Amino acid sequence: MNSQGEFVAALLDPERDCPAQLTSWNGSDPSARFSVYRNNVLSSLIDALADSFPVVQQLVGEEFFRAMAAVFVRHSPPRTRVLGEYGAGLGDFIQGFGPAASLPYLADVARLEWLRIRAYQAADTAPLASDTLATALATPDRLGQLQLQLQPALGLLDSRFAVVSLWAAHQGALQIAQVDPYQAQSALVLRNGLHVEVIGIASSDSLFIHGLEQGLALAQAAQQAHELDPQFDLGRCLAHLLRAGAITHCAYASTEGHCHEPR
Repeated sequence: MNSQGEFVAALLDPERDCPAQLTSWNGSDPSARFSVYRNNVLSSLIDALADSFPVVQQLVGEEFFRAMAAVFVRHSPPRTRVLGEYGAGLGDFIQGFGPAASLPYLADVARLEWLRIRAYQAADTAPLASDTLATALATPDRLGQLQLQLQPALGLLDSRFAVVSLWAAHQGALQIAQVDPYQAQSALVLRNGLHVEVIGIASSDSLFIHGLEQGLALAQAAQQAHELDPQFDLGRCLAHLLRAGAITHCAYASTEGHCHEPR
């Protein structure tokens, strides 16, 4: 391991000694100064996680969260200088973190909060004009070729737990005592301007949107949703996506693999 690698390893592992090559400009003990620096780095990263995952912290309490976050930091240090991008793997980490096993929904709450961060940071895209989609829908025999592109800020989470209600309760929109955390919910995360929304949607709506994200044609994605739930309402789901500015582009895919705009 090179000197830089040794420094990073010692910085994240309190069991490691101060790197031997470190010196101080004023003759003070390098080990003592390094210990202070190590504690400051760890505290800063934990603070960043607490800012990004406030509901997770509220669910477990500050003391537990900070102890758990310290383990995560040592397990998964940042890969970029942007602290706002730190924490993508926290949900997966929590799922395997034994002390959090009594709260099985905690990992999905962390995943939902990460989708909100991702949505806030996503690139801006202009929404599709409603009349453009109306023109395309006016020729139902071509829906098998119609593909919709969604905003990069959009995120989906299908959970075995009531992640939307848990999140809403911690925003003051619901009473936490009224939430059954073991009720499955699907979440749609969207950004309108600078505001990120968390919306509870039906599992069939989620399957439909997943299909669009995977490049399925409109009719094919809708068919999958109908097979899951015969009550799936394509018009309502499309209207919701349009109102939220979630659809950014539509085009027909030809048999040659090319796409062209509806006219």
